[in-house]
Amino acid sequence: MRTRFLIIAAFVGFAACQNQDNKAETAGILKDTATFTTIQWIDSVKNIGGVAAGDKAEIKFRFKNTGSSPLFVISAQPGCGCTVADYPKEAVAPGGEGIITAAFNAAKGSTGTFRKNISVTTNTKGNTGHTIFFYGEIREDGEKATSPQIDTAALQAIKEKELKKNLLLKPTKN
Repeated sequence: MRTRFLIIAAFVGFAACQNQDNKAETAGILKDTATFTTIQWIDSVKNIGGVAAGDKAEIKFRFKNTGSSPLFVISAQPGCGCTVADYPKEAVAPGGEGIITAAFNAAKGSTGTFRKNISVTTNTKGNTGHTIFFYGEIREDGEKATSPQIDTAALQAIKEKELKKNLLLKPTKN
C-alpha cells in the first residue's frame, strides 16, 4: 500500500514539474516578439449542418504559417463545456499548415441552432488572440439533418470585429 502511494506521489510531482516547465516555455514564447509570425486561417468559420441530439461532431479548422518564424499554438480554449479542442503541440514551420480539431457534444434533449467559439492563442504579430467559430442545428433523434439558418448579419458583425483585430478570416463552405 505504501509503495503504491509513493508511486502515485512521484507521478503527481513529475506531472506538476512538467506543467511548470510548459508554463515557463509558453510565457517565453509570448514575450519574444522578435520571433512572432503571421497566420492565415483557411477555415475560421464552419457550418457543420445538423447534428442529432446526443451525437458528437468533429470540426477541423485549418491554418497556415505565412510568416518567417515557427508558429506556436499556445492554447485553444472552447467557449463552453460542450466542446473540447485539440491543437498542434509542436511548432508549425514557415509555410506549413496545421489543424485545430474541435469535438462538439450535442446535448440530448436540446434542439435548435447554436454558434460556438474557440479562443486560440498564438505567437502572431499584432494579435496573439484569435477566435474561430462553428455553427449548426441540433435536431431531434431520427430527424433529417438540414443545414441550419443562422443570423448572417450577426455572423458578419463578428467577422468584421475580428478583421479589425488584424485577423485573416476566410470562411469556407463545407
